[in-house]
Amino acid sequence: MADVAALAGVSGQTVSRVANNRTNVDATTRAKVRAAMRELGYRPNGAARALRSGEFRGIGVIVFELSTFGTTRALDAIATAATERGYSVNLMPVLDINQRAVNDAFNRLSAQAVDGVIILIEAYLLDEAGVQLPHSLPVVIVDSSAHYDYPVVDTDQFDGARQAVQHLLDLGHHTVHHVGGPRTSYPAAHRRRGWEQTLANHGRPIPPVLYGDWTARAGYEAGCTLAKDRAVTAIFAANDQMALGVLRALHEHRRAVPAQVSVVGFDDMEESAHFWPPLTTVRQSFADLGRHSVESLLIALKDGDPPPIAVPTELVIRASTAAVRSAEEQDVEPY
Repeated sequence: MADVAALAGVSGQTVSRVANNRTNVDATTRAKVRAAMRELGYRPNGAARALRSGEFRGIGVIVFELSTFGTTRALDAIATAATERGYSVNLMPVLDINQRAVNDAFNRLSAQAVDGVIILIEAYLLDEAGVQLPHSLPVVIVDSSAHYDYPVVDTDQFDGARQAVQHLLDLGHHTVHHVGGPRTSYPAAHRRRGWEQTLANHGRPIPPVLYGDWTARAGYEAGCTLAKDRAVTAIFAANDQMALGVLRALHEHRRAVPAQVSVVGFDDMEESAHFWPPLTTVRQSFADLGRHSVESLLIALKDGDPPPIAVPTELVIRASTAAVRSAEEQDVEPY
């Protein structure tokens, strides 16, 4: 910094102001200082700045199941939102979902240069009494239970499922069968409750849930079971990947979509518009999820108390759903 000040002909305090983007430096002086920085290859020392200010400008993210669509999109959105606010992201994957692994991940982040932690773990584990999250750092929980004493940000999973089921009932379907996500998943549980409650509110039968693991393979296996039941006319899959498997199973069993069976997914992944037929699905905004997660953490960093946030969903209607048809109208070729 002293070298930059000497080359630019200014004080060290002026260099510090420019390096920290202070506004009390005139444009001509600022340009001279920046030119000297470029010539000398000067870069502000982030570690020294953090020690002085008490801020590392870093966010830790504890994440489980990196391979799932929802987690990868949420993580990407959090990283984007953090970068836009001038923060770096320190990723800490949890390979084994158990109490000790989650605690160890949090403790490792606590020892690193992060100002707060976002926990992106969808499993029920966070409700277990043995998981103690230290209060040494601010925490925001994404896609989890609202039972924890931390700010929670989540997509409105319940209302998304409600919209999907209501759409199918409005088309005249007597009931809706559900291909659910894992039993230990909070998003899957919320979507399942939305499906069940909507059917109950309309006095409709509630069929048994066929559980899957978010994969197209699981959807295909559930779809093969449902395709054999000629009474099945509407299926709500808990995500688009399982809906893809359901579509394949229906095609193989020569159940025409949507002439004989209507199918709705959840996520609106980019490929869903190109399924055959294009998939009706519930769109969740991962960009909004990431932005609210980071903003909530920044409020907590300033000793604020951010409220729980439920990011709205939107039903996207495409060609995989249609009104119920008579037996004669259903007698069509599925391809």
